[in-house]
Amino acid sequence: MKDVVKQIKKVDIVTKKLVDSIVAGNYYSLFKGQGIEFSEIREYKPNDDVRAIDWNVTARYNKPYIKEFIEERDLRVYFAIDCSASNNFGNVVEKKKKAIEIVASLMFSAVKNNDNVGLILFTEDVELFVPARKGKKHALKMIKHMLEYQPMHKTTNLATSFSHISKILKRRSFVFIVSDFFDEGYVKYVAFLKKRHDVVAIKVNDVRETELPDVGLIQLEDEETGEQVLVDTSDEEFRQSYMDFVNEQEKEFDRTFKKNKIDCIKVMTHEDYGVTLKKFFKMRGRK
Repeated sequence: MKDVVKQIKKVDIVTKKLVDSIVAGNYYSLFKGQGIEFSEIREYKPNDDVRAIDWNVTARYNKPYIKEFIEERDLRVYFAIDCSASNNFGNVVEKKKKAIEIVASLMFSAVKNNDNVGLILFTEDVELFVPARKGKKHALKMIKHMLEYQPMHKTTNLATSFSHISKILKRRSFVFIVSDFFDEGYVKYVAFLKKRHDVVAIKVNDVRETELPDVGLIQLEDEETGEQVLVDTSDEEFRQSYMDFVNEQEKEFDRTFKKNKIDCIKVMTHEDYGVTLKKFFKMRGRK
């Protein structure tokens, strides 16, 4: 328990600067558009987002008024995290560790904005569901879950998991799906989830999953199935074929998510995810 507490404090410290930057910057823009129901026009108050100002009403009454939306007062943000064994992989930093830091940053940003936050952990199916609530204490409990939870299964089934998530989320929510997306047959299920909720994918990968170094004969093992294979990485043709395969898979992923109008944040374990998140917020703000 002491070790978990230390890890929680470390995550809090690591993410604090980014959280302050996100909240002060473009956090509001993430939730504009789909799924936001107009509620009323009210007079502008200090610290309100200036982008919500209704200029027609403002000009009519000669004082600033803003549009208020229901989700601004009762927004539910869920983080659905892939806990299958493939996420334990990492050349320098494990994908799981990087995912926890990203989720914590977004979770604390939501808490600062007084939003409800919830957690979903899945592998072959949903293994843990924590309903969305407000407050940092609640967020810290969810980070504790992420750090200490031991999955019941090693393998991934995105189709089953997404189908289950669609059933348990009764009210429209904002859903971050965090995974390496190493699976097939899930497209129609994530598309259905998108119809009911505002979905953003966070794709976390490691550089060793996209390219192989020239280090001679090595034995590779599938983290989920335990299957092992011996490959000769000194074979340039083999390395090129592997990269071509990975690139084609990535292009297919991009085409699928673009077709279903699902935004995606791509993060590599060795990169600064703060820069990536900020770029994404700016992009959403222009939509």
